[in-house]
Parts: sequence; structure tokens; C-alpha cells
Amino acid sequence: FARAGTAYSYLTNEAMVKYTDEQIVDLILKEYDGEKIYLLAPVVRGRKGHYRELFEQIRKKGYLHVRVDGELREIIHNMKVDRYKIHNIEVVIDRLAVSEKDRKRLLNSMQKAMQQGNGVIMLLNIDNEKTRYYSRKLMCPTTGISYDEPAPHHFSFNSPHGYCPKCKGLGYVNEIDMDKIIPDKSVSIYSGGISPLGKHKNSMIFWQIEAILEKHDCTLKMPISELPDDAIDEIMNGTNERLNIKNQSLGNSNYFLSYDGILKYIEMQQESSASATEQKWANQYSKTIQCPECNGQRLRKESLFFRIHDKNIAELAEMDIIELHEWLKNVEPHLSEKQKAIATEIIKELNSRLQFLLDVGLDYLAMNRPSLSLSGGESQRIRLATQIGSQLVNVLYILDEPSIGLHQRDNKRLINSLKKLRDTGNSIIVVEHDKEMMLSADYVVDLGPRAGRFGGELVFAGTPSEMLHSDTLTAHYLTGKKKIEIPKKTRKGNGKFLTIKGAKGNNLKNVDVTFPLGKMICVTGVSGSGKSTLINETLQPIISQHYYRSLKDPLPYDSIEGIEYIDKVVQVNQAPIGRTPRSNPATYSGVFTDIRNLFANLPEAKIRGYKAGRFSFNIAGGRCETCGGNGYKTIEMNFLPDVYVSCESCNGKRYNRETLEVRFKGKSIADVLNMTINQAVEFFENQTSILKKIKTLQDVGLGYIKLGQSSTTLSGGESQRVKLASELAKKDTGKTLYILDEPTTGLHFEDIRVLLKVLNRLVDKGNTVIVIEHNLDVIKVADHIIDIGPEGGRRGGYILCEGTPQDVTKCPKSETGRFLSRELYE
Repeated sequence: FARAGTAYSYLTNEAMVKYTDEQIVDLILKEYDGEKIYLLAPVVRGRKGHYRELFEQIRKKGYLHVRVDGELREIIHNMKVDRYKIHNIEVVIDRLAVSEKDRKRLLNSMQKAMQQGNGVIMLLNIDNEKTRYYSRKLMCPTTGISYDEPAPHHFSFNSPHGYCPKCKGLGYVNEIDMDKIIPDKSVSIYSGGISPLGKHKNSMIFWQIEAILEKHDCTLKMPISELPDDAIDEIMNGTNERLNIKNQSLGNSNYFLSYDGILKYIEMQQESSASATEQKWANQYSKTIQCPECNGQRLRKESLFFRIHDKNIAELAEMDIIELHEWLKNVEPHLSEKQKAIATEIIKELNSRLQFLLDVGLDYLAMNRPSLSLSGGESQRIRLATQIGSQLVNVLYILDEPSIGLHQRDNKRLINSLKKLRDTGNSIIVVEHDKEMMLSADYVVDLGPRAGRFGGELVFAGTPSEMLHSDTLTAHYLTGKKKIEIPKKTRKGNGKFLTIKGAKGNNLKNVDVTFPLGKMICVTGVSGSGKSTLINETLQPIISQHYYRSLKDPLPYDSIEGIEYIDKVVQVNQAPIGRTPRSNPATYSGVFTDIRNLFANLPEAKIRGYKAGRFSFNIAGGRCETCGGNGYKTIEMNFLPDVYVSCESCNGKRYNRETLEVRFKGKSIADVLNMTINQAVEFFENQTSILKKIKTLQDVGLGYIKLGQSSTTLSGGESQRVKLASELAKKDTGKTLYILDEPTTGLHFEDIRVLLKVLNRLVDKGNTVIVIEHNLDVIKVADHIIDIGPEGGRRGGYILCEGTPQDVTKCPKSETGRFLSRELYE
């Protein structure tokens, strides 16, 4: 765009022009031959001010006349104009009749005008008073606006030269939301009708508001709906006059104070100088809207008016990868010879890079998609495409589950891309659970035989064909000796429904979706079809706002019905449990509180006066103070990662000697935390409250992990199952909605079998589970499937079919149905 783009005026949409001095003189002689003209230098364009100093500077340079707002005036001493009005000011450089014999004078005057007018001159025809502009810069011939010479940074929203000055290149701005400030107009200000103020307090701001209302013959106890608009406007935006404050708390004195308004106060708390707490408080009364100046396109208006084949850079950035690839393939015939000379090699390189992105299954992504909104799998595949494009050789690439978030249809393309990388002379190690990926590999390394302390052994290494004849758990699933069975019948549900109408966020096409409650529901579709938009960004925020007053706004929708049939929503993801290494399965599940209470009630603990807090490694008293209850010490290494060594005082046990002397059945609190879940189930078999919580951890297949194992050492799948176990242990109303986004990420076939067992237990209690998933082992056992498509990005967002797995296989447009039919019928 900086080299091959054509500039247009943002005022008239005319093509911008740029001339040399000789060309300008030739044009003036041709167009104004015999005419009388003024040569003017524009020095002020549409700005306020009195310009006394400017007029004095112009007079000292020897110029005697100026044109102010269309009127010719002689410059006099101390001359000025109205400082509060917008002005246009031009310096009169010369007055002449245009003819060839005066070419030298015209050229000389024109160059002086260019110097005074910063590269722009203005011609005024004396007879008809029509004006015309000429410039050495890119310039609009009608209005005279000019652009700087384009450079790549003018087209970057990260550069001050390119970004929109209002939103600083973000594409959105924050605006105060009056619906959040006054959520219910039937409530009075006294009773808390203005949310940021709360209920009436004997404070200055309420006295100020009371003074405003008195002027309008109103009181604080009147419903806001009955207050006049003028009064509300003054309360929100402030007043020009000072308010007369009278209140018993102030004695007999009257105070005259200015009042800036509630909105001004909230805006002050949003500024960068405010504390994080203040900003968080203010943000709850704001909403994010598209920037009104750049309409979300992030660039300044000058940059948006450079076009190639009728498209500006922001319009190209809004295209999906496949759309941009098509546009670039077809644009060359529409370019001028000069543009072709500049752009041909660039277009060839762009097409090559886009093809790599298409090869890894990312055709649906918009070019301007924020990186934070990309899934882990999408980010990894973008990096993979970059590496394919780099054409490096003799490189070892390590990929951790590149198939995350990828539909079965796109998996083949990913595998072909990896093979292409291999064939250019590289080695690739892929950590993967996908059946097709395993069978496409040249060599398979299988670790096991189980997980945790029962794993860590090499159980097989060889080709995929050799693996199929081996006796490993993975091989049994690959050959079909073991498999996840399809249920003989689907659940009927509880007969109630949750329905979203008119969902239109991102690429959703104003869809109506019905979720039958009391079932396991699978939301499927090709990558980028709109699954996360529907569930994570529309349904979940609606329910969270309804029950928990969540600050996250759902994407646009018309209405929701049946929300009264559920009483809470729980999102179970693979994020680590807790925020620090101190978190562990015992603390997260709540069983550690019961264990500490048990130790505190032992005779030895009572004799010593120990309370439950004594057995916490987070509180001073019982913990080892040398390591602060961590069990290890951190040694900082310059230019290297930190090294962790076991604490020499407690030998990694976290507690001091006195605390460890209190024992239950011969075991100290540190010994208990070091037990596996399986060992703990046997150890606490007679402690009902403890056993119930630990047993659920065993039931979800986590018998091998330790009770006190640091959360940072748990895999995503293990963290997810700890959370599910915690849910299973809670008292249940049977009206909970569970949402899981690709829960099979990182899970082996056997882990998926255990996960499904847990999810089925939740549904059997009457709850509803919604799973966004590509894994056919999960999809085939669902009670109800909602398939979105037919493609990703803009070509997706439609509900293709809803029903049982068997119903989906009959849908001709469904890619999921095509692959599902192989699982069900082959």
C-alpha cells in the first residue's frame, strides 16, 4: 500500500494528485491563460485562535495582505481575529495576469507560496472567485487537503503515524453505560437508584444532588422515572453554576460549591493515573463500543483512503485467509504497469505464505483476528505455517498436540503439512493422541503402561504397523480390541428446554438454538464455525450475568427462554487448579480442611493446644519457617532458570518437627499429603466426610496422583478431572449447567473413557452437560448434537442440524455427520 496504493481524498473521494514545480506552472499557464489570479499560501485551515503573532510574522516577511475567511484584508499592527471562531487564513503572495511571458515571475511566486504554505498553494480567480489547489505533496485538487508521502508505518495500527488518534489503534473505546448506572428507574436515588452512589449517606455528593433536585422541585425519595430530564442531565454531567449547599451537618453556614457530575467522576477513575482498584470499580459502569472515528478499522482516515483495486488495507485485513488468497490471485489484471512492477513479487510472496496457512487448516481465520482470541492449537499451527515458509533444513521441530481445535476434516491437511516439513529435510516429534496422526507417523514411541507413578516406562517403539501387533493399551484402542462403546439408547432428558433466539455474535447468522436439559449435549462443527461464540461468548455470559452479576457482556442476541430451569452454570476447563504452586488436589477439593480438623481433634493436638490452623502449610506456627511451607527453597541463577532444592530444615515435608509429632494411625500430616489418592482411600476408609471427597478423585481416574501434589505439576486433563471430582462431591440440585470446551485435549483414549464416565454421572443426577468437541469418541455417545457450519469464518455460523448422532449422519451438509457415520456404521 505504501508503494503501490492509490491515494484518495477523505473529503471528496477524488484521486489525490502530486506535481513538480514545473508541472504546476505548466498547468496554471494552460488553465488560467489570460486570467487575473491571486497566488495564495494557506497557513491556517479550520482552526480557532486570534493569530496576532502569526499576522506580525507575516508582516515582518514583507507581505502586506492576507485572505481571512474569504475576505481580503490589509495586515495592520496588532491585527487579530475572533479567537473562539474557526478560521481559514491565506497569505497573498502575488497578484498577476497569467501569460507565458511572465513564466519566470509565476515560478518564483509559486515557489515562495509553497514555502509559506508548507508545500501547498492556492489559486484564486479574481473574476469568478473560484479556488484551486496545487501541491508538491499528495493533494486533493478540490479542497486542498494533503497527505504525507506514504511509508509502511502509515499502515500500521501500532505506529503513531498510522493508528487512529481516538482509539490509539485498538478499534474500540470505552463508553459509560447509563443502563448500568441507573439499572432500575422505578427506584429512588435515596434507595440506591444510582448504582455508583449506593443508598443514601450523609455525604457531600448527596447534598449536592439534593440541591440540584430542589431547583427542579423534586426530592431524593422520588422514583428516578419521575425526575425531569434536565435534573438527571445535571446530576450526571454537572452544572455550570455553583450549588448552594445547605445541610444540618454543616451548621448554619451555606456553602457554594461547583459540581462536575457523576460521569466525570467515573471517567477520572478510568484514567491511567488511577489505581487498579479504582479502574476496576469504574469499568463496571462502562461498555466497550466500536471506535466512532475509524469504525473499528484502527487506522487514521488518511491511511484508509489508500486503495488497491477499490480495497483499503483494513478491508483486506477483515477478509478470511481464503478470501484474501483468492483476491490476491485475481488482482494483477486490475493493476497499472507501474503497480505491477512494484507489487508482482510482493503478491507472489503473500500468496505463498497464505497457502501455508491454508495447508494447516486455518482458512477460516480473519486476517485481523486478535492473537489473544486464538486457541492454543490455532497459535501453534500459525507458528508451524511460519516454519514451513522459512524453508529451513536440518531442524528438529517439537509439536505438542497440533490437532487441538481441529475438525477431522482438516486433520489430513495438517498431517500433509507436517510431511512436507519432513520432506524438506527436517525431523518432527509430535506429542499426540489422535489416531490418524499416530498411524501417519514414520515411528511411534508409546509410554506407559499407565499414568503417574505407574507410568514412565517405554512400552513400545517402532512403526505404526508394528505397533498394531503389540500388547499396549494404545494399540488395543487402535485395533478396536478396546473401544468406547456407543450407548444402546439416548437419554430422554427432563422435558425442559433452554432456548437462545437471534444469536448474532461474530459469525453467527441470527440463529435460534434449543438446548434440551437433562442431557449430554455436544456442540460440533468445523474449526471456526461459531461453536465457542455460541457457548462461551453468548450462552455462558448470559447465565453468569443473570445469576452472578458477571461483568462480561454476552455477544448480541434477541432473547433467552428457560433460564429458570437451571440454577447455576459451571465452566470446567483445563486451566491449573489454584494460582500458586501451593495449590493441590487436597486444597482444591476441600478435603484438606477436613483432614486438618481431624488432626486438630486428636488427643495429642488438644494437649498441645493445636487448632486446625496449626496443620496448614500456609500459616506461621505449624509450617517450616525456613522454606515458608513450600518444602523447597528457590535459588536464583543469573541468566538461567531458577533452581529448586529441597529444604534442609524440613527435608521437603513443609512442617516443623513439633507439628509432625502429631500422628493419626501412625502418619503425620506430611505423610498424608504424600499419599496417593488410592492409598488415602484405604487410609481414611472410616472417616466418612473425608472419604466421600477423596473417593470422587479416585472415581475420575486420578488414584495415582498425590493428595499434596503441586497444581503446577498436573496436566491440563488432570486439572480438569480434579475440578469435575470437586463438582461430583458437592450437594447437587440437579439443575446445574456444565460447560466444557474441548475436554479431551491432552487425553488418551482410556482417559476419555474415564472422562465420559464422570460426565455421565453428572447428567444422571439430572444436570445438563454441554461439550464443545471434535473428538468422535465423545460425539458418538452424546444424547443430543448441535452441528454448526457449513464452513469456518464468514461461511459458517448456521445451525446445520440438531438431534441424536444418528440424525446428524443423515445431514448432507454436515462434515461432522460424514465422519460420524464411519464411527457408527463401519
